[in-house]
Amino acid sequence: MMDAALRRKLLGLAGLGVRGRNAVVGVERVRGAAQDGSLRLALVAGDASHHSRDKVVPMLTAKGIPMVHGFAAAELGAVAGREATAVIGIVDVQLAKGIRGALGSAGE
Repeated sequence: MMDAALRRKLLGLAGLGVRGRNAVVGVERVRGAAQDGSLRLALVAGDASHHSRDKVVPMLTAKGIPMVHGFAAAELGAVAGREATAVIGIVDVQLAKGIRGALGSAGE
């Protein structure tokens, strides 16, 4: 389980990605990025509907795209300017590397 500081850092990085157009928001856009090969990492809400998770998680798994779990849909939505979202996909290589680095330094 991630601590509060790591959670804030990861959400902050995801928010930067959304604002800088280095991330896509929502199941359909994340699926599209996974299909066209541009998706590097996905932040998946643990409390997203089964329907939403079933549409995106198997594809991410099949494509070998790393997933970070442990967020609430409202947390992901807040950084994306929405009420809630099931998934945020990172399409920028450096941003994805930064998020994986933050996770690695936390002993994940």
